[in-house]
Amino acid sequence: MVERNFKHTEIGLIPEDWELVRIGDSFQFKNGLNKEKTFFGYGFPIVNYMDVFKYTFITSDIKGKVFLSKQELRNFEVTKGDVLFTRTSETQEEIGYSSVVVEELKDTVFSGFVLRARPFNNLFDIKFCGYVFSNRIVREQIISNATYTTRALTNGRVLSDVKIPLPPLPEQQAIAETLTHTDEWVESLEKLITKKRLIKQGAMQKLLTPNKAWKVRKLREVGKTYGGLSGKTKQDFGTGNAFYLPFLNIINNVTINENFIEKVNLKQGELQNRVLKNDLLFNGSSETPEELGISSVLLNDIENLYLNSFCFGFRIFDDETNSLFLSYLMRSPYGRNAIFFLAQGATRYNLSKSNFLELEISFPSIDEQIYVANILSDMDSEIEVLEQKLAKAKQIKEGMMQELLTGRIRLIESSNQSRNHKLKKAIVNM
Repeated sequence: MVERNFKHTEIGLIPEDWELVRIGDSFQFKNGLNKEKTFFGYGFPIVNYMDVFKYTFITSDIKGKVFLSKQELRNFEVTKGDVLFTRTSETQEEIGYSSVVVEELKDTVFSGFVLRARPFNNLFDIKFCGYVFSNRIVREQIISNATYTTRALTNGRVLSDVKIPLPPLPEQQAIAETLTHTDEWVESLEKLITKKRLIKQGAMQKLLTPNKAWKVRKLREVGKTYGGLSGKTKQDFGTGNAFYLPFLNIINNVTINENFIEKVNLKQGELQNRVLKNDLLFNGSSETPEELGISSVLLNDIENLYLNSFCFGFRIFDDETNSLFLSYLMRSPYGRNAIFFLAQGATRYNLSKSNFLELEISFPSIDEQIYVANILSDMDSEIEVLEQKLAKAKQIKEGMMQELLTGRIRLIESSNQSRNHKLKKAIVNM
C-alpha cells in the first residue's frame, strides 16, 4: 500500500505520521577499548571493526579475544540493543557502518575502532535499527560529515546529529520482519553457493590429480607464449579502436568474461599480439608467489582483442591438449604448486615465459580432458546462475529498504488512511 500523505523535512519527504528524530535523542555514544597488541588473542570476547563492517546483526558468535581488567569489562561492555558503528576507515564511503547486538552477550566488549550507541528510551525497535542506520538517507549524512586526513573519521557528536525518519513502533517491527525474510533469502543463496563451490573444489581435487596413466609433457611441446601490449601510455587506454583484457578479468575467471573488456587505441599498422579463441592467459607479475601465474581461457573469438602488459598468452598448437582442461588444471592445487616454484623476485614476483615453457605437466588422454573440462564447466555454470540470483536478491533487498525506510511503501495502514477508509465506507453505506 503506497502512502500518499507526506510532509517536508530536512532530509526530504516522509509520511505525515512518521517523526524525524536525531540519533542523539535516543542513543548515548561511547568510544571503544584501546589496548596494546600483546593483550589480544586470549581472554574475553571483543567485537572488532570487521564484525561491525560485515554484519547487520551481532550475535554471540564473536571470534576476537582480549585480556581485560574488571573495570575495563564494566566500562566497555556490550549488551543486547546496543548499536555499534565503525569509527574510522580508509575511505569516507566506508565510514560509519553499523551493526546491532541482537543477543545477550556475556562479558563482551568493543574495540577502539568502534563506537557504541546505547539506547536510553524505547523509540526504536532493535532489529529495525539494523536496517535504518544502513538507509541511504542516513549513510549520506554520516559520510558527508566525516573528517578525513590520512583516514576517514567520525565520532559520537557527529553521529548524534544524524536525522532518522522514524515510523511508529508497530511499523518498525513490520519493516524489520520483512527485511529479515529478505536477508534469510540472501543468506540461503550464499550458503548454497558456498556448498556448490566446496563440491567443485572436491571434484577438482579428484579429477585433476595426475595418475600413472597420465603423460608428462613440457609446456613448450603443446604451445607457445606471447606477450601483452607494449609501448602504450596511459592516454592510449579507455578509448580507441581495439579492446584489451584487464588484469582482473584473468585473475577472477577460469574462462574470460566477455563483458569485461576495455578499449585501447592502436595505431594503423602497429604490431601487437592479438588474443585468439582458445588462448590461455596468465598474469606474469604479482605481489605474492601464491597469486602468480593464474590462468584463464578465451573460449570465443573477439575481434581486435589484445592483452594487458602485466600478462602473457599461451597458444596451444597440439591437437591432444584441450584449452579449457588446461585452464582448470593450472588453477588446481597441482597446477598452482607447479607455478609456485617458478616465482622469481623479492618485493614483487615474476614468472619467466621461458621457465614457464620448460614446466613439466601431466596430461590425461584428450577424451578424458574434454570429459573433465565439461564436468567442471557445468559446475561453474550452475554456480554462475546462483550468483546471478544472489545479485538479483541483493538488488531487490536494496530497493525494498529504500522504499520501506522512506515510507514510499507502507506495511501498516496509517491512522489518517484508516480514518479516510472508514469515512469512504460510511459514505458508500448512506
